[in-house]
Amino acid sequence: MTDGITDGVAGDASIGRSSSADGHDHSAARSVPLWNIANILTLFRIALVPVFVAVLFIEGGHETWWRVAAWAVFAVAAITDRYDGRIARERGLVTDFGKLMDPIADKALIGAALIGLSILGDLWWWVTIVILVRELGVTALRFWVLEHGVIPASRGGKLKTLLQVFGIGMLILPLPTPLHWCAVVVMAAAVVATIVTGIDYVWQAMKLRRAARRAS
Repeated sequence: MTDGITDGVAGDASIGRSSSADGHDHSAARSVPLWNIANILTLFRIALVPVFVAVLFIEGGHETWWRVAAWAVFAVAAITDRYDGRIARERGLVTDFGKLMDPIADKALIGAALIGLSILGDLWWWVTIVILVRELGVTALRFWVLEHGVIPASRGGKLKTLLQVFGIGMLILPLPTPLHWCAVVVMAAAVVATIVTGIDYVWQAMKLRRAARRAS
């Protein structure tokens, strides 16, 4: 969803505190409320995941109108991801809770969609496994290098997320055969972007740790 769902959140880790023109840190002077619009949108996205799964599997998972309804739930959840991070940054509502829960919400939504489509036979299991392993691996990398710095979000990661969202959305819809093959092409591109950006994140993590060792 987006390294905009999964990778874009990393940029938030460096935004949580602000400084005034005198160079002093005034983050402690301003308390950000936990219950703010950005965090509520994130929690709303998490709440939509079981709703999406339930709707996806109604009538065996292949009834046209229920698939359209499942797509609508998925689309709403994806849209909340587009705006919760932006609202948090623009309104100064970045919190540790949001930085923790936003990637969890993203991975829960994408993971549920991938696994659900694979169970229904609409997506190869190897595609689901490759994407999930990459997403979990990047999360582990972030924790591995967290004490040394933050791996910034990349354009490739954002493109990967966009392709995943569009590919999954198209596979959820009961499209006619020609358009279904368009969905397959988009999903194939998403897999390629997933692998390439995953390799890039490994490289960035290694560079960050090497730089930290040299500095110490």
